Amino acid sequence: MNKTVNINLAGIFFHIDEDAYKKLQHYLEAIKRSFKDPQGRNEIIADIEARIAELFNERVQNNNQVVSIKEVDDIITIMGQPEDYIVDEEIFEDESSPSNTNKTTSGTYRKLFRDVDNSYIGGVSAGLSHYFGIDALWIRLIWTALFFGAGTGILVYIILWVLMPAAETTADKLAMSGKQINITNIEEKVKEGFSSVKDSIEGVADKVKNGDYHTAGNHIKTTSRSFFDALGNLVMFFFKIIAKFIGIILIMTSAMILVGLIIGLLSVGVSEMFHFPGLDFEALINATNLPIWTVSLLVLFAVGIPFFFLFILGIKILVNNSKSLGKVANFALIGLWIASVITLSVFAAREAIEYKRVASVTNKSELNIKANDTLYVTMVGNNMYSKNINRDYDFDIVYDENDTKKIYSSNLRLIVRSTKEPLAYLSIEKSARGSTYQNAKHRADDIAYNYTLEKNTLQLDAYFLTDYSNKYRDQDIEVILYLPEKSILYAHENTYSFHRNSSSYRDILDNEFEGHFMKVIHNDLLCLDCQKDKNYKLDINIKKEDTAFKIDENSIDIKGRDGQLKLDKNGFYSESESIITKIDSSGVSIKSKDNN
Repeated sequence: MNKTVNINLAGIFFHIDEDAYKKLQHYLEAIKRSFKDPQGRNEIIADIEARIAELFNERVQNNNQVVSIKEVDDIITIMGQPEDYIVDEEIFEDESSPSNTNKTTSGTYRKLFRDVDNSYIGGVSAGLSHYFGIDALWIRLIWTALFFGAGTGILVYIILWVLMPAAETTADKLAMSGKQINITNIEEKVKEGFSSVKDSIEGVADKVKNGDYHTAGNHIKTTSRSFFDALGNLVMFFFKIIAKFIGIILIMTSAMILVGLIIGLLSVGVSEMFHFPGLDFEALINATNLPIWTVSLLVLFAVGIPFFFLFILGIKILVNNSKSLGKVANFALIGLWIASVITLSVFAAREAIEYKRVASVTNKSELNIKANDTLYVTMVGNNMYSKNINRDYDFDIVYDENDTKKIYSSNLRLIVRSTKEPLAYLSIEKSARGSTYQNAKHRADDIAYNYTLEKNTLQLDAYFLTDYSNKYRDQDIEVILYLPEKSILYAHENTYSFHRNSSSYRDILDNEFEGHFMKVIHNDLLCLDCQKDKNYKLDINIKKEDTAFKIDENSIDIKGRDGQLKLDKNGFYSESESIITKIDSSGVSIKSKDNN
């Protein structure tokens, strides 16, 4: 096993195999020896090292991965052999002529950068001209038209200014022009930079010698930082602060959600491993029989992977030189996310289908209760399943006397109605949902519900049962008691929660009538033992400057500036500005004050 060496290449640390390090070092030394002209040599070497570091960074999946000799060979293939580019100055000048420099090597593509070397404001127009292969003048004319037209040009320009990186390194400038980033092109680009600087200085010197001080001064000023450069730096500074803040929010939010998802998955896994009781309820709802840990894992991937990418994005915003996951890892995570979303969508659709149809089964039974008979109604529970006798929309898992698993529910509704029939009867309507009508009807028919009639006492079960294999699909029961008119009903207090119904159910047994003998009349009940005389005492006395208002158990008396109204045991008296009205035992009297 070879030793590893830690190297710093263009400001980025790498772990590299010793043999690979020797080959890389020999390669860089050979490149240095291939340059005869010392002008720009250091800049060329720095750009080449930066390009090699970029290529290494693309191939290294994590910080602990060691760069092997294979990666070095791949990079040498991309960059080219040093001996292939040993050229003298004359040959270089020929190759750097416009006819060659404007050519784009086949197989390459342009990258979008801001061309700050040829910029008037921020280099956006010049960068777009390189990317689309058109003259920058046309791009600037389009910006001008947008500015004076819709007025959105400034906003779009600022957004592109922020999003488009500046072409600062030689590799960036080559990628912006669509040229391959190899030794020859890097050397050529650096030489061009030195030539342009030299020509600029010589041109300024000539103008100074010729006395054209004003033109020379303007030329020097244009080469320094312009107003727009300063403005651009200020805008970028504020945008960077906002970006860092957004990065912190992304990291914190994503981390909390990911930790919560992982804790939830571990909790579900431990629960299923030790068979905690709560998992039985999940199985009742699960229509696909997919294990709960599988569903939880799919949820973790479907929800967690996007937040993981947001977490990585936040880190990249905060740390400029942070490494990417690599294409293989990114594509693997994206594929896993797509598969999880598709599987969960199928799972959700399958669950929704299980509730698509509803069906009911009605059983009708006559009761030997006639007119003038008294029927006592009470709800009966079972201590084996529950000690409470109350209506509940929830369900539970219980075991019967044969230790068979059952679904228990007290989702039961009691309705009382009158009928013209001579005998009372009981209508029990059982309903459930399913993927098809037949499936829902079969599930409703499997609901077990019982009642007993002993003499004149009707005992209704306060619950119903169904097999565990039927699963929970909104099973419920409506027990409708039809009583003949003139019969008498006595409902026990424990029926209160079961017949708490709205008017749409046409239930004639109102709440608070429990514990009373109620006579059945047409679509109503008449209480036979309710207290009829109820004493109410009302005493209201309001006095203001121009008005008096008094109400008590003896009278109603209202006095105002323009009249009076009084109602008591003697009758009705009203007085206005011109009319006096009396209604008493002697009759009705209306008089005018003018006529007395």
